[in-house]
Amino acid sequence: MKNDSRFEYKKLYTITSSYNSMQLPTPEDLKKKRIELGLTQSDLAKRAGVSQPLIARIEMSDVDPRLSTVSKILGAFDEVKKEQQIIAKDIISYPVIHVQPNQPLEEAIQIMNAKGFSQLPVIENGVPVGSLSEGDIVKTIAVRKSLAGIKVSNLMEESFPTVPQTASVLTVSHILERNPAVLVMEKGFVTGVITKSDIMKIIKD
Repeated sequence: MKNDSRFEYKKLYTITSSYNSMQLPTPEDLKKKRIELGLTQSDLAKRAGVSQPLIARIEMSDVDPRLSTVSKILGAFDEVKKEQQIIAKDIISYPVIHVQPNQPLEEAIQIMNAKGFSQLPVIENGVPVGSLSEGDIVKTIAVRKSLAGIKVSNLMEESFPTVPQTASVLTVSHILERNPAVLVMEKGFVTGVITKSDIMKIIKD
């Protein structure tokens, strides 16, 4: 069964090459490239818009993929290679809108409303020390009639993840899957911030 599948794939390769001079990669080529790019089968499936089981079957030569599927996979590879060539410092937003731990909470709310942000990093002397979110503020308002006397440090939670300026966009993208923002650091100090919207700009370009 497996050998027959390999024969069919090679036949498809021969037909395609003679018809339009397109070089069709073998299942082994696709698997090797995926591993070189540091992608799991699930990562590749998500980027190519196919299922993970299909990627697994293609790599095992258990199924002959359509040309459209191979094209999607190759497109995903190109997308990842492009991301790996771009590093964090190339797409950071600066200056970083932030608050300090000793600021009154009311001032932080004004900044968030003015900028349209739902979360803010808390930075002191250039070093990230926490984060502040609308959710934290709403919970506080629900139990207190007045915000007078409350400082940012009373509500702030764990700081956003940090990466060096040389981190690949692929690395940053993975972190942003679970976090609202990533702070970019150099020599221990914040130099910029990256959000999902910054990643989307790369995709649009």
